[in-house]
Amino acid sequence: MRKKIIKVGIMPRDQYIQRTIDIASGQYKPKKTEPKIWFDSLKSLGEVLSRENQDLLKTILEYNPHSIKELEVITGRKSSNLSRTLRTMEQHGLVDLEPGPGHTTRPKVKGTNFQVEFGLIQ
Repeated sequence: MRKKIIKVGIMPRDQYIQRTIDIASGQYKPKKTEPKIWFDSLKSLGEVLSRENQDLLKTILEYNPHSIKELEVITGRKSSNLSRTLRTMEQHGLVDLEPGPGHTTRPKVKGTNFQVEFGLIQ
């Protein structure tokens, strides 16, 4: 996979909700350079992109597993733990969980590098 940068923003939840409302009402049009993925704090970003989860993303990139079960064998982590972690990452736009043959789910990493953007004044 080629290097793909994902821009991640940090914004308090109330500001994010207002931003979403402004976008939906046409009052604000996001710039192409703005983050597409948002967290409400550095702490929540740190939980989703913890060292363990970064290693998981690297493993998916390296081994390209065809299912969560295959990823379980590679990592030694239980599939229930992997499923929960991957669903959280999917909700944040970091991975895709693609349906595969026979009720399998294939994890795909959406980016290889991350840029974090936040400010104290909007």
